[in-house]
Amino acid sequence: MTELAEYKMLIDGEWIAAEDGKSFNSLTPATGMPWATIPEATANDVDRAVKSAHQAFSVGPWSKATPTERGRYLRKLADLLAEKSEELGRVESIDTGKMLKETRWQAKYIAEFFYYYAGCADKVHGDTMPIDKSDMCVFTMREPLGVVAAVVPWNSQLFLVAVKIGPALAAGNTVVLKASEHASAAMLEFGKLIEEAGIPPGVVNIVTGHGDPCGRILTSHPLVQRISFTGGPDTAGHIIQNSKENFAEVSLELGGKSPFIVFDDADLESAVNGSVAGIFGASGQSCVAGSRLYLQDTIADKFLEAMVEQAKNIEIGDPLEDSTQMGPLATTAQLDRIEIEVDYAQEEGGKLLHGGKRPSNLGSGWYYEPTIIECADQSNRIVDTELFGPVLSVLRFRTEEEAINHANDTKHGLAAGVFSKNGARSLRVAKAVRAGIIWVNTYRVVSPIAEFGGFKGSGYGRESGFQAIYDYTRPKTIWVNTSEEPMSNPFTMR
Repeated sequence: MTELAEYKMLIDGEWIAAEDGKSFNSLTPATGMPWATIPEATANDVDRAVKSAHQAFSVGPWSKATPTERGRYLRKLADLLAEKSEELGRVESIDTGKMLKETRWQAKYIAEFFYYYAGCADKVHGDTMPIDKSDMCVFTMREPLGVVAAVVPWNSQLFLVAVKIGPALAAGNTVVLKASEHASAAMLEFGKLIEEAGIPPGVVNIVTGHGDPCGRILTSHPLVQRISFTGGPDTAGHIIQNSKENFAEVSLELGGKSPFIVFDDADLESAVNGSVAGIFGASGQSCVAGSRLYLQDTIADKFLEAMVEQAKNIEIGDPLEDSTQMGPLATTAQLDRIEIEVDYAQEEGGKLLHGGKRPSNLGSGWYYEPTIIECADQSNRIVDTELFGPVLSVLRFRTEEEAINHANDTKHGLAAGVFSKNGARSLRVAKAVRAGIIWVNTYRVVSPIAEFGGFKGSGYGRESGFQAIYDYTRPKTIWVNTSEEPMSNPFTMR
């Protein structure tokens, strides 16, 4: 048996096992076999991590670092991410099943987010106010909140860490990061770069474990001032309940069931490629996956013929091989759920155009074919059920109004795609669809400069962009009396 990689948590600048020595195995989705052991944090481990972050914030050294100095640390971290992207990508691929060519590219690009926030660190400022009292000078300062609890899922974890701790650290906060129990290794490898960048002990702590006690203790801890969570709605409900213990500010990004709308004047090749990328990229394991395809009826048959042909030719296999185009799913629970929902969709009248089963030639890995189902009706359960896998629901529409109504007929509201050569129509639809990110004639494009987040059941709060750094601060208003006269008698009203 191959020896398992053994990981430890990063707390107060030290690499430690769980207090009681407990750990759990991480399984690689390509084979379903264990490859690493991960510490299972106790309540005391989490408490120690939060107190370490609080000490670094309240006493120092982070509170004593100037904004420019914080920027230098982030810039060094970005350099290391770019330099170590191959190694980070490989660990993430083994741990999550995502393709190596995607994870190593993503790790390298994520460096841009840390460069961006390094530049933002000394650009945060307050305002002076033209107050209605001539002898008063009034201004605001932006101050960091304190300890931030950042909770990330296993998918796109390096990206999600960047958009959380980048602005948090730039603004002067400290962080306790909880990695997903489904794939923690890449986060712990990232912790090594935190250490190598010279970021002081306690500024970033990384804990691993399950929702209880690890997640519960972290998000309810009295020293935590802000919770930034990406994940599922059920867990989000627990986090909101936990935050009543500390009144921490909360931001939630909860995934979606994003509509991908194609009008009859769209560039068909571009739209097909965009839809394939939107749903089968990362094996559909993306919160912005374009998993609801709406086709104008006059081009639907032609579009689906081209898309099915592409789906047939997708190379499924080992995520570490450059020839692979789609890897396995990250958990067996996803695989089981997808099979149930695809079967039920057909019982409801859905027509299976391609896929719908596990490949027979890939052994014990957690693979599932790229699947396209033309649904009988908008009310079919699969149309508004986030599966987090390579399953596309297809419906047809006749008019622009019908397309908008279908797109908005959902409890989600994270992303949407619109394909049309008619600029006015594209803008009308983009304004009408209730989602936080709208891509027109493109899909799944991100930048550190552009903020993102959801509407409705996809959560609240925004990440990325310059505004994000203000979300990790709070304004303080300062009044200065400039008059040489003493204050008037408080019991004499004038």
